[in-house]
Amino acid sequence: MTEFDSHRRLLRHGLPARPLLAPLIAGLLGLAMVMPASAAVPGASLVLVDGGFTKPVLVTNAGDGSGRLFIVEKAGIIKIVESGSTLPTPFLDISDQVSSDGERGLLGLAFHPGYETNRKFYVFYTRVSTGRLVIAEYRASTGDPDVADESTARTLLTIAHPATNHNGGHLAFGRYGYLHISTGDGGGSGDPNNNAQSKDSLLGKILRIDVNGTSGTRAYRRPASNPYVGKPGLNEIWSRGLRNPWRFSFDRATWDLWIGDVGQTRWEEIDRSSVAFGAGKGKNFGWRVMEGNHCYRPSSGCNRDGKSRPLAEYSHSYGCSVTGGYVYRGTLSPALSGLYVFGDFCSGRIWTLPRAAARPAAETQLLDTDLMISSFGEDEAGEVYVVDYNGSIYRLSAP
Repeated sequence: MTEFDSHRRLLRHGLPARPLLAPLIAGLLGLAMVMPASAAVPGASLVLVDGGFTKPVLVTNAGDGSGRLFIVEKAGIIKIVESGSTLPTPFLDISDQVSSDGERGLLGLAFHPGYETNRKFYVFYTRVSTGRLVIAEYRASTGDPDVADESTARTLLTIAHPATNHNGGHLAFGRYGYLHISTGDGGGSGDPNNNAQSKDSLLGKILRIDVNGTSGTRAYRRPASNPYVGKPGLNEIWSRGLRNPWRFSFDRATWDLWIGDVGQTRWEEIDRSSVAFGAGKGKNFGWRVMEGNHCYRPSSGCNRDGKSRPLAEYSHSYGCSVTGGYVYRGTLSPALSGLYVFGDFCSGRIWTLPRAAARPAAETQLLDTDLMISSFGEDEAGEVYVVDYNGSIYRLSAP
């Protein structure tokens, strides 16, 4: 019996589970468990969009008015769902460049704010030859908008990564058109190299870069408004103190930053940073000094000064690997309006938090599913989708 089989059985019987290091563990099944919580929205359900995907880890949109959904498969393939059907030809296939063992893979996709005219999009993957994290730019084909032009590939940034776990991997453009990048702490247990706290490491961070230009030998620029420009620390860093930020998002109405950060042994956390306080600028979210609201190293009496506390947390009694989500801003389910929706990869639970909840906030269970929730996503209209690592995409509905 593997460690993950054991972990699954412990969860099923309601016993304390051994720590799961990140959300993308092959072989782990989604489990439905009872949690004493009222339903956030009566009648909430999941509507199947399409299935048959292989280890999907992301759903997103191009913001070009086409209404298409783009599905990222961990092995290195991006597919398009249009009008409820998956197109037969992949949008992009870079599986020959991607290492997808463990938690590695093609993990992130973001479309340039000007994609409709410049056709640029960005991917985050683990390079098969070196294990390095890669952020690369591509363009869609001029002749066929449903197929990328692989000859346009341009590597922006690579980051050495010592282990197969804790890659992070999310990409999103923020309020001012800069690309934000989440990276894990480099793997291992307890961040042995203290990368997340270090201002001299790009690991355990959210980074922010300007993709609309170059600077010297760099294929990007470092915005002058980044917090460590002109100060000790790497200029790409936007936020630090994160263990494995598995999906972050910006509220499309307020530009507040929301982060789901996977915990170590006991606590999963949701971090929120309002745009009024810089939407994460210069924030230290605490890891490895703290896990959630609790001391981790040292286990007691830790220095909490300068550490941003999570908005909410939940223990490993209810799951073991948080999947960050989105504040609902769609129109089909008005009962969800202004609620942040997130879930857990191991237990299949989906919870909500009010957008303006005061810290510490208590999450409310929305649904208890048997899915392996690897990601959430939005379409152009702000409807929220749920990705099941077993191969299906669902739209969240609360009529």
